Amino acid sequence: MRSFPLPRRVCPLAQCATLTIVLSLFVVPTADAQTTARKAQVGVLGVTPDSEPARLAAVAAELVRIKPDVIFARGPAAVAAAVRATKAIPIVAVDLESDPVSLGYAKTLARPGGHVTGVFLDLPELSAKQLQLFREIVPSLSRVALVGDSVGNAAQYRATERAAKTFKVQVQTFEGRTVAELDAALEAARRNGVGAVIIFSSPTVFYNLAHIASLAREKRLPAVALFSEFAEAGGLLTYGPSLRESFRRCGVYVGKILNGAKPADLPIERPEKFELVINARTAKALGLKLPESLLRRADQIIQ
Repeated sequence: MRSFPLPRRVCPLAQCATLTIVLSLFVVPTADAQTTARKAQVGVLGVTPDSEPARLAAVAAELVRIKPDVIFARGPAAVAAAVRATKAIPIVAVDLESDPVSLGYAKTLARPGGHVTGVFLDLPELSAKQLQLFREIVPSLSRVALVGDSVGNAAQYRATERAAKTFKVQVQTFEGRTVAELDAALEAARRNGVGAVIIFSSPTVFYNLAHIASLAREKRLPAVALFSEFAEAGGLLTYGPSLRESFRRCGVYVGKILNGAKPADLPIERPEKFELVINARTAKALGLKLPESLLRRADQIIQ
């Protein structure tokens, strides 16, 4: 078996470079299958910060009219738009915030039974784990800011608030749906003297990780987010599923579908790889001493 890049792409909303990772990771076992895949069309549907629901629905409808052989959808809003737009075209999804069974995308995880499969995760407790990591770094932590979309991330907010009670940590919530709101939220967190900031994922956050990380450092705010790209951009630490690994696994599923498999028969997978990434440079700049027990558990330490 070998991998090869897909020569024809249908990507009306693939502005995020990481979305295209999946397109070069199709595993096909035979020459006939390779020929089929080279003639295939894969539609990519993602979300940008300015993707209003109506616009996303229109793009999904446009994508369906093109009739790709399979659609790769990234993120809850994109997956929902793709599902509403078609019941016939196979959809391979990465959605790390939703339960596909409760949403009606699948009958069960083991046998989806419909036209949607991929990698899904509904684990709001991850943000509680992030709070625990902060307590290891700052045992005296008494106040933490939650920054993001309190509506879109409602489950994560609730889980973090429950964990905060366990740790006897006071929680303050600051809305951050736009870049301007994120800037204002971090400034408000600084003025209020919080000891740490948990950044909740959203398209706006994902597309502005470097800006958020830089601003948090400038305001001397220890900050954590879900994906490793945040620590790589200068954030203090991240803990969450590997986005690259999720894309890779979806790429394998796309390849199987192009080779004749049905999404109804491909089990919905959960992320198996969770990464703890620590930016030691940022910790030093913030005057934080990282415990050895935490460093030993890290998957990556950025020096």
